[in-house]
Amino acid sequence: MAQARRLLALAAIYDGCTRSEAARLGHVTRQIVRDWVIRFNAEGPDGLRDRKASGPTPRLTDVHRQALATQIDHGPNPAVHGVVQWRLCDLRQWLWEEFRVLVSRQTLSRVVRAMGYHRLSARPSGEAKPAECGAASGKGTKSSSIPLPMRGRRDIWRHP
Repeated sequence: MAQARRLLALAAIYDGCTRSEAARLGHVTRQIVRDWVIRFNAEGPDGLRDRKASGPTPRLTDVHRQALATQIDHGPNPAVHGVVQWRLCDLRQWLWEEFRVLVSRQTLSRVVRAMGYHRLSARPSGEAKPAECGAASGKGTKSSSIPLPMRGRRDIWRHP
């Protein structure tokens, strides 16, 4: 649809209309018509198709991701890093100290999951309780499926 509108505006120019008239036909400004002409001349009709925006460049390069994977695999050194298990906040701090790259916790979580690592809880969830715990308290199996609260939970990252 958009490509047809652009081709119609360019056809009007080819037929002798001014760029202002072609812009009115395409419901755009003359600058945009100029850009369409340049794209059409360079790439033909395919140059007028909608394109996906490139978006911002990722903050973490392949080098950063490789180093991050190495750090996760080897685990932290308590004497150097001050922690015994990696958490996202610790990995963010390490990235900043090592590469001066600042990423949000959410972005780092997405990157780590995309690399194939999964968060494991250091505390058992409610489903991990033995079956006799629910029976001894008089509660059914439904109550034993409720996980423990998130407070105080630690992140441990492992490769599947």
